[in-house]
This record gives sequence, structure tokens and C-alpha cells, in this order.
Amino acid sequence: MIVILKPEAGEDLVKDIVGQIEALGLQAHLSRGQFRTVIGVVGEENKVDAEHLKSINGVEQVVPIMKPYKLASREFHKEDTIIEIPCPQGGTVKIGGNNVMAIAGPCAAEDEAMVHQLAKEVRAGGAVMLRGGAYKPRTSPYSFQGHGEDALKWLRDAGRENNMPVITEVMDTRHVSIIEKYTDVFQIGARNMQNFNLLFEVGKTRKPVVLKRGLAGSISEWLMSAEYVLSQGNRQVILCERGIKTFETALRFTLDVSAVPVAKNLSHLPIIVDPSHAAGVREFVPALARAGIAAGADGIMVEVHDCPSKAMCDGPQALLPDVFANMIKELDAISRVLGKTLVKTPAAKRETVTV
Repeated sequence: MIVILKPEAGEDLVKDIVGQIEALGLQAHLSRGQFRTVIGVVGEENKVDAEHLKSINGVEQVVPIMKPYKLASREFHKEDTIIEIPCPQGGTVKIGGNNVMAIAGPCAAEDEAMVHQLAKEVRAGGAVMLRGGAYKPRTSPYSFQGHGEDALKWLRDAGRENNMPVITEVMDTRHVSIIEKYTDVFQIGARNMQNFNLLFEVGKTRKPVVLKRGLAGSISEWLMSAEYVLSQGNRQVILCERGIKTFETALRFTLDVSAVPVAKNLSHLPIIVDPSHAAGVREFVPALARAGIAAGADGIMVEVHDCPSKAMCDGPQALLPDVFANMIKELDAISRVLGKTLVKTPAAKRETVTV
């Protein structure tokens, strides 16, 4: 349930209600809007005397949340959540609200020189965050599995050099602590959407988490997975639609564009799309990216490589840098039509630029 306080409610009342909730062994989560404070009650709600809460002077309303995902729901938090990720040299990248942003980089960090070169190229093309895999989930155990901690160092250094936050995938609870030292954002891949132990572990950190939708996950299941992260106190969850399995075989997966407005209706969390993994074929990536932004997505995450034919993984879906740059121009135009702003990388310390 949520406890909605009157506009004039002070901090003492907030502390008192939070104390009462926590005394029952439940969690109290604050959501501060422009005019009102909302207290979310998470746990066994039958322990709570709703009538007692309603009778407290300063409480405007007590409303049950019908969705199984409480903290992720639009009922708990009416306004869109905007996540700000610090850049290494100053400034921030904003995700959500009226901002549109791009994450780009190689599928895997193959070597140090390649990571640094691609970081420069994707930044020049319009990306504000650098992606790259250090630990790779592969269908075959004999395929390239990533360079581990060395790759994390390459990504961190390239991000610092180009003032770009870094995102990389975490696959195992044993890797959370080491990846946390190097990355700015955790990525939970589609195959781990319901790896609840892993979700709990990244939820205990305070770094943003990009949560990809599972290959056959429903939107409700996806939001419940987000709830696992949120329930541990990490409020910085970004949803990512990356294509689901259907009967269609023309492309690798089917990008569920409808998931974007549906998720935005149900949840306050920002959502991005990954057209690279949905298509599996680079020729179709720009079209899917355009569709995602037009549907209301807050950004895209794509794979870029200088020589896709020699890529150690997922070469067929990787864009060339010049194609990526042209696609960003198209997304900028679509964003402007929608009244949104394409986020650009801050160029100087302590400067946030959203032009």
C-alpha cells in the first residue's frame, strides 16, 4: 500500500509513520514529489492497520497497490524517474523524462587498443555511455568468454579518457564485487532476468542497473524482477527491451515495440531498447532503433565495431561507426518531434549538457 501525505506534512510526521511501519517488520520507501510525499509499504500488508494510518493528522489517503510489483509501479511513483549517472570528468548523463540517450560499444572488449579506439568513435557519433562485455554469456561453452578483469580495466580507462560512464554485464553473484570496482552501471542480461540471487546482489549496490527483458518474459515478470533490485534499496533501475522469442524466424528475436508504452504506463522506471540483439542483422538495427524511440523509449543500446567480420562475438549485428553516427542524427530528429532532447556527453568538468 501507499500512504499519501498532505502537502503541509512535515519531516516529523514522515519519521513517525516510517517508524510505525518498520516496527511491524515492513519496509518503508519514500517517494517525494513536487507537492506531496508518498510512503510505500512493502511486505505483509495485512500487518498494517490501514484505518489507523488514515486517522493520523497529515495523512491524506491510504491506497492499496494492486500490482504485485510495488516499488516499480506507477501507483507508487506517479512521475517518471530520471536517473543521473556521473561522468568520469564531471557532469552527468540523464536517463528518463524528456531525455533520449545512446549507449554504444563493442559486444566484447577484445583488446585494449580496440576499446579505446571504439570509445572515441562512438562518442564522436553521439553515444554518451560506453558498453562492452568482460564476461560473456555464450550459447557454446567453447566460444570466446571474455577477458574478465583485464577487459574491465580497458573499459574503465577508455570511459575516463572520453568522459563516458561504462556499462558491462554481470552474470554471476561472484562477479558483482569485482565489476563494481570498474563499472558505472551493471547490466543484467536476458538470460539472467529471473536470476533472483543476482538481482538481490546488484540491488545491494548503489550503482544503476540496466535490466533486460527475458527471452520469454512477460512484462509483469520483467517488472517483478525490477522489484527484486528495488526492494534492496537500489532505486536506479533502467528497463531494457531487447526482443523476445516468437514464431517468427526472419530475425534473431522480435523487438516488442509495444512493450515500451505498456511498461511506461505500468511503471515509472526509464526504458531503453536494444535493437542489436533483437535484429541480429545490422541492416535492420537502425529501423528498430527509430521505432523504439518513436514508441517513447528513453534511449538505445547498440553494438558498434570497426571490423564486424573479425569481431569475436556478434559481428553480424554490429554497426560500423559511420552508420551509427548517421542513425543518431535520425534519432535526434525523431526526439525533437516528440519534444525530447538528445543527451550529449559533457565536455568539461562539472558541466551537464542536454542539447
